[in-house]
Formats: sequence, structure tokens, C-alpha cells
Amino acid sequence: MFKKYVAEFIGTFWLVLGGCGSAVLAANFPEVGIGFAGVALAFGLTVLTAAYALGPVSGGHFNPAVTVGLWAGGRFPARHIVPYVIVQVAGAIVAAAVLYAIASGKPGFDAAAGFAANGYGEHSPGHYSLASSLITELVMTFMFVLIILGATHTRAPVGFAGLAIGLALTLVHLISIPVTNTSVNPARSTGPALFAGSWALAQLWLFWLAPLLGGVLAGMLYRAVLERDIPEPALAGRPDTGLQPVHR
Repeated sequence: MFKKYVAEFIGTFWLVLGGCGSAVLAANFPEVGIGFAGVALAFGLTVLTAAYALGPVSGGHFNPAVTVGLWAGGRFPARHIVPYVIVQVAGAIVAAAVLYAIASGKPGFDAAAGFAANGYGEHSPGHYSLASSLITELVMTFMFVLIILGATHTRAPVGFAGLAIGLALTLVHLISIPVTNTSVNPARSTGPALFAGSWALAQLWLFWLAPLLGGVLAGMLYRAVLERDIPEPALAGRPDTGLQPVHR
């Protein structure tokens, strides 16, 4: 399990450094900033690259909401949830510390101004309410975890799961950056919040509650309704019959 924990630490570190780093360092760079679309793509690319590089070792969760979602979907043992979450959060905090060390080298840098932290109300990029932010985070995480479960199913095209997951996270960010700065990942929210200061820590509860709930709901729905226990793909031209739910 040690190798799995190291992979989860590194993968979450890369996600936060790459995604939040693009937001802090490159999003608003004068005249050539990458903007919301660039930040969304950066988050997707971090997950895509880490999924292919580290997924074979640990499963490529890099997100407590994914871990509990896979558990709820019958894909991950409960005894490993806490260690996975601990190393994910640790990876996010170390990444935020590295990013802070880089960003603080610029004159006038102020982590309290945001530091890619997630927020609602006056700390939402678009000043969206708590209710809007809660709905957004819950639904975006629900869909993200649902896509992960489907893309990693035994009947899914082999070798394309990382691509589907990376593109899904990109789409999630394109939709929700204006609302909450996009979390869908409690570890990703925790790292920057520690450096952004009191307001980010005060609102952090939402970015644990909504993603975890969304992940669990996605896992439960997929396992109960969408999961199919198929030992091998149907032959070409042969009816796809006799499908049964997975019982794990």
C-alpha cells in the first residue's frame, strides 16, 4: 500500500500545483493570460497526465470525493479510505506551499486576495450565493464521479479512461469556475485555503460537504442502476443480452 499512498500524494500534488498554479500565476497575466478556459484545461491536463502515469499504481483518485464515490460504487475497500484521504490532503497542502513560495516572489502578492481558493457569496468569482454554490459543487462532483465509474468499467474502451476523465474535469471547470472557482475536490480546496486565510477556511466546510455528498450519490446510483457485471464484451453482431447488476 505504501506505493499506492505515494502515487496518490504525487498525483494530488500535481493536480493542485498544475491547476491552482495556472490560476494564480497565468490566468490574469497581462495581455496573454490564459483566463478561465486555460485554467479549466490545466486542471483537466493534470488529471489526464497523472491518471496515465500514476493510475496503474493507485487507481488515480487524487480526490477524496472520488475515493468515497468509488467506495459507494463498490469499487474501493472502506479500510483504505482514510489513508487515501490523508495522503491526498497532504499532497494538496505541499503543492499549495510550493505555489505560495513561487507566487510570493512577485511584488505586491497577497494570498488573501484569493490564491485560487474556493468560495461563495462575496468570495465567489461571480458573487453566487451559498445555495447556488452548494448545488453547483454537488452536481458537478456527481457527474464527474459518474463519468469516472463509467469510463473505468470493464466494458469501456480500453486505454481511454484517462482521456475521458481529464476532459470531464475540464468541462466541470468551464461550467463552474465563475460560481465557486471550482472545487469538486476537498483536498484541492484545503491546500489553498490554508494560505488564503480566514475567509477561505471559514467557507471550506462547503467544499468538503458538497463534493463528498455528490461522490457518494454518484457511486450509489451507478452501483444500483447502471453497473453491469459483464465478463467480456459481446461479440460483434451478437445481441447484448443477459446483463446483470454487479453485486460486490
